[in-house]
Amino acid sequence: MIELDRVGVSYGDRQVLRDVSLTISDGDLAVVIGRTGRGKSTLLGTLCGLVPHHTGGTLSGTVRVAGRQTSQHRPADLADLVGYVGQDPLAGFVTDRVEDEVAYGMEQLGVAPAAMRKRVEETLDLLGIADLRRRSLTTLSGGQQQRVAIASVLAAQPRVLVLDEPTSALDPTAAQDVLSALTTLVHDVGLTVVLAEHRLERVMHAADTMVWLDGEGGVLAGAPEDVLVVSDVVPPLAALSTVLGWDRVELSVRDARRRVQRERIETHAPAPAAPATAPVLLEASGITVSYGGVVAVSGASLDLREGRITALMGRNGSGKSSLLWAIQGGLAHTGTVRVGGLSIAGLPAAEARRKVGLVPQTASDLLYLTTVAEELSQADRDAGAPAGTAAGILAELGVTLLPDSHPRDLSEGQRLALVLAIQLAAGPRVILLDEPTRGLDYAAKEALAGILRRLADEGRAVVVATHDVEFAADATGDTVLLADGDVVAVGASRTVLTGSPAFAPQVTKVFAPVPVLTVADVAAGLRRP
Repeated sequence: MIELDRVGVSYGDRQVLRDVSLTISDGDLAVVIGRTGRGKSTLLGTLCGLVPHHTGGTLSGTVRVAGRQTSQHRPADLADLVGYVGQDPLAGFVTDRVEDEVAYGMEQLGVAPAAMRKRVEETLDLLGIADLRRRSLTTLSGGQQQRVAIASVLAAQPRVLVLDEPTSALDPTAAQDVLSALTTLVHDVGLTVVLAEHRLERVMHAADTMVWLDGEGGVLAGAPEDVLVVSDVVPPLAALSTVLGWDRVELSVRDARRRVQRERIETHAPAPAAPATAPVLLEASGITVSYGGVVAVSGASLDLREGRITALMGRNGSGKSSLLWAIQGGLAHTGTVRVGGLSIAGLPAAEARRKVGLVPQTASDLLYLTTVAEELSQADRDAGAPAGTAAGILAELGVTLLPDSHPRDLSEGQRLALVLAIQLAAGPRVILLDEPTRGLDYAAKEALAGILRRLADEGRAVVVATHDVEFAADATGDTVLLADGDVVAVGASRTVLTGSPAFAPQVTKVFAPVPVLTVADVAAGLRRP
């Protein structure tokens, strides 16, 4: 179905792909992996004609999809064959309402109205978004937008589906629903799916082929268990395999659990941590946020303590982002927010930033100047801080950026670090981050966890709204669980996460009922017969 023959892609002097040759069979689910910035999106772009027609650069070699050479066909000419969903769903929407967006692609392909209506209904049901059909796209959560984007492409019934980070904005249950739908289409309909994904724990068990970008412009393609043994991308089960000395990576919780039982491997959980006794730094009480007749947050209350990192979790649309924006003061709400015992309601923006800083879901929304140096200098001026403050914070975070680099040319992890430094320049005592791990590989997430721990060690309170259960297990001490705008669980992350079938990390499921959260927990308590 897909053939790449000695493919190279370069932008000026930068060679992104070099002499890439691989084949993806009809009806395969192929997963593209690699560290951030190694060219996964570029590789996907060659399959649908975005590279080089829309991105520029130089494409060498041959890319054929079902016999069509993509360098000779623009994306519009391949739309009946290849469907593409990018990392930012909102950037690809062309209508205002959900059902209009799902129908739009079929309209452009000339699908008959009767068939179009039937496909819209089937696709809305398949992705579990029928209740959103008349909603405005701009009112949806990031995860809901992601599912609408996938639905709009699937409705046109392409033979090949190309997805860039399709589960990055989805909660664990929604991600499983989407991947189950894709797997059904692969096995029952014969659709060929190629997707790039950082959260391999969600998808590697379903992959027929794995394609690893090695960082030198080349690729290694093969069976997932073989590729993961040699790649530098290490999902939890691969790390567990290393700790246990296994010669192959088990791709699913079921297979890993069976092997652990067969080899009679046991571990014990760390001793329970002492209850948090640090002073409460922020008190949010009775927070309610409404959008017209829709109540996004309903009377939520929570306390944030000095030196603690808290995960804010819940399904898509549960109110996580709305709660963070309300706490920060950037969203109209009822209820009270106090920092250090004093209300922050009505404070001037500059003074509010010294109390609470927020890194939004799309960090680049806060970047509007043309160089890194300009962004850092402006941050100092906005915060009333001495020159060089933001640049010094960036260095303390362990991130080195060229001063004359354009912020839009940075990787996701670099942009996140830059925005975090900009927000920290004001010296806020409370730091809120909304889905900070989107687009980050495992090594980048480990570095982010280290940054957050350093902030907590300085006495700050840190909140991370996330769907990434593996990151929450590794980086946070407390967890708050939201459902339909209400706080339904508060407690130590080890207690909340290990007690939830939806939000438990993979290691927890492998060794249940022993309440281990991470591979490090397993290694520390390991017992063999």
